[in-house]
Amino acid sequence: MDTILYLFFTGAYIALFIWGLIGINKKDIPKWTSFIYLIILALIYDNGIIGIGKWIGEGPLLETLNLMRFWTHAFLTPLLVLFAIGTLKESGIAWAEKKWVSLVAIIYTVILIGIEIWLETFQLTLKAEEEYGVLRYVSAEESSGPPVMILLVTLILIVASAILWKKTKWVIFFIGAVVMTIGSAVPIDVDSGAVTNAFELFLLFTLVWTKRRLIKDKLHSD
Repeated sequence: MDTILYLFFTGAYIALFIWGLIGINKKDIPKWTSFIYLIILALIYDNGIIGIGKWIGEGPLLETLNLMRFWTHAFLTPLLVLFAIGTLKESGIAWAEKKWVSLVAIIYTVILIGIEIWLETFQLTLKAEEEYGVLRYVSAEESSGPPVMILLVTLILIVASAILWKKTKWVIFFIGAVVMTIGSAVPIDVDSGAVTNAFELFLLFTLVWTKRRLIKDKLHSD
């Protein structure tokens, strides 16, 4: 069951990546919201490796491929902060375009990367786990709750999306952030370890939709 779900998520992220690039020109790529593409690529890798894990089989190769999942997560997930601030910049909010906001956002992102590496990734020990038909390597240490980095990223997503909603009346980003937060916090009693990833996919869908909407609004204003 979970193998099918992870492979579905992989395909969905590939489709989302392609949709996100359709109609995008070179002037749109350098913007901060384009960090979303790196995050989607990381999620394609993450879900893909989990989905095909049982065919690779337990051993050093699968362990290394799974270790890379944790490192890409540590380096790329915090980029959601830059995406969030980028939506405010591209929506024309004056204070968001100031240099000090960019500097604070970059420092905050670097700190989050450091926190994740220091607390979760640097001394990570993996163990093989087979659950719901999926073979992957997970942390050998018991998790005590959501990582600090995820909580701090989520905070920025909610705040930034609320500001964007007030400024532009575009509520989709905010809905995505709230649904993701609730979906991660509320236990779901199902025989699957992959179902909750649907909330993550929904969030990324709303982020890509938001980027496309900002580009559309910019074209109409020019």
